[in-house]
Amino acid sequence: MDLQITDGEIGVRPPVAKPHPGFLHEVGEERFKKLVYDHYESIKTSDIAFLFPIFDDDDFEEAKEHAFAFLVEISGGPDYFTQTRGQHQMVGRHAPFRIDEHARKSWLALYKPLLEALVDEGITPEYIESFWNYLDIFSMWLVNTKS
Repeated sequence: MDLQITDGEIGVRPPVAKPHPGFLHEVGEERFKKLVYDHYESIKTSDIAFLFPIFDDDDFEEAKEHAFAFLVEISGGPDYFTQTRGQHQMVGRHAPFRIDEHARKSWLALYKPLLEALVDEGITPEYIESFWNYLDIFSMWLVNTKS
């Protein structure tokens, strides 16, 4: 399995495909939630922690829940995000934050070991790659600041 981080460019929004529904089916909703929450916990000690509300426990928990709700919905699961937050509009929701290409790549790099560990849990590598490919390409859409 080869999880590569593609170089992005500010203002360029390549077409993105949603993850294969087999990913969520094999992982299951609870393990999926753990994946997203573990990713957020790794952010706390990363070089992009300043982009997240790490000093306010309630806000940080809410950010984790929003990320989970969005990603599980995009992956073919329940529409938790739409029910609680409305339309996705992720580019607009992230506009207040200064996200550059370095931050995007750091965010993605924190997912790599978490996704690679899923292979040992029996998750199909192609399904993991489809989730990764979604994260890799869609994260380009959120870059709004030159590095």
